[in-house]
Amino acid sequence: MAHIDYYFAAISPFTYLAGQRLEQIAAKHGATITYKPLDPMALFPRTGGQVPKDRHPSRMDYRAQELRRWSAVLAMPLNLKPAFWPTNAAPASYAIIAAQKVGGGDLGGLVHAVTRACWAEERNVAEDEVIRDLLAAHGYDPGIADRHMLMAAETYANNLEEAVARGVFGAPFYFVGEERFWGQDRLDHLDLHLAGKL
Repeated sequence: MAHIDYYFAAISPFTYLAGQRLEQIAAKHGATITYKPLDPMALFPRTGGQVPKDRHPSRMDYRAQELRRWSAVLAMPLNLKPAFWPTNAAPASYAIIAAQKVGGGDLGGLVHAVTRACWAEERNVAEDEVIRDLLAAHGYDPGIADRHMLMAAETYANNLEEAVARGVFGAPFYFVGEERFWGQDRLDHLDLHLAGKL
């Protein structure tokens, strides 16, 4: 059975635009997924990139065009200047890590809901009330993030170190063994790879 390691950022617009296509692809091929949220603002400078606020205007202008176009192509609403971005991604990431540990709910749905809350619903995913609401809406006890906070914080930090060691430099980023796929626009390639065609 194939396995996918999924590195992503809870406040990444491109993670949001991935929707739940990864889950659909995994189900199609009988693959399993390990969700590995990480801090993108810490990842970029360690892997040759820059946080968005430090990027050249030409790069940010192109990023805005890409987001607008992908939003249209995928028919997914997206606010190019959300009210709560950037925000602290750690609380939402801890909740996702806790949900994965506990199990029993819709983890893929939770991940997508967190990013949608940021990029399409003008909700602050750093706020406890928002996190608890999203957990409950996807079949989890809303208190799990609090109960598993220390484990989640340690895992979140470890995910970053592991990602850097494995060559991750952006989000979303997918691994199948040593085969790497960067970006929601490479999910078709991941699908073909799992089908043995690429």
